[in-house]
Amino acid sequence: MTANYPIMLRLEGKIVVVVGGGKVAERKVAGLLGKGARVHVISPEVTEELRRLVSEGMIVWLQKSFSENDMKEAFMIFAATNDEELNRLVKNSASEHQLVTVADDPEGSDFHVPSHLQRGRLSIAISTGGASPTLAGKIRKQLEEQFDDSYEAYLEFLFKTRQWILKEVGDSSLKRKLLTAIVTPRFLSNENRDEEFRRLYEELM
Repeated sequence: MTANYPIMLRLEGKIVVVVGGGKVAERKVAGLLGKGARVHVISPEVTEELRRLVSEGMIVWLQKSFSENDMKEAFMIFAATNDEELNRLVKNSASEHQLVTVADDPEGSDFHVPSHLQRGRLSIAISTGGASPTLAGKIRKQLEEQFDDSYEAYLEFLFKTRQWILKEVGDSSLKRKLLTAIVTPRFLSNENRDEEFRRLYEELM
């Protein structure tokens, strides 16, 4: 088996087509929300949840059977129906430059969506290469306990402080020391991180 190449994609403004209107399609759409993608669902019928998202203007629903023209401008495509033949048609209709994932067929897909944990800027993806999504979900739950909600504020502190260090600190040795120090337990569990960083900066200066 050829190993997969892990990557984080920016979907802002890109068209992502989901073919299918059932629960599988619903899960795929849920994972795309908040990522900036222009989500188009192609299906004669959709679930109540998908209808709600359409009514709120969060996704576009093309209430029709699939045709090749539906995905001409798509960057990424999800074949998410319970019809194997239709899923195969979607895959075969894609251009070479388009990325397609087929429900329950990791070997026939260009990519697959890993189990995912998000804590603000912290993003952790878990994949078993299609061997066991159940195991991937189990590992995700373990990581959820290890990386709790406190990491969201901590990552914002790290982002802001790193930008300041890179811009304001000229001494390369001091810069390395500061960047190393802010990822220690001294800052992870501290509620007054900004004040603690000022103290650290004065100490090292």
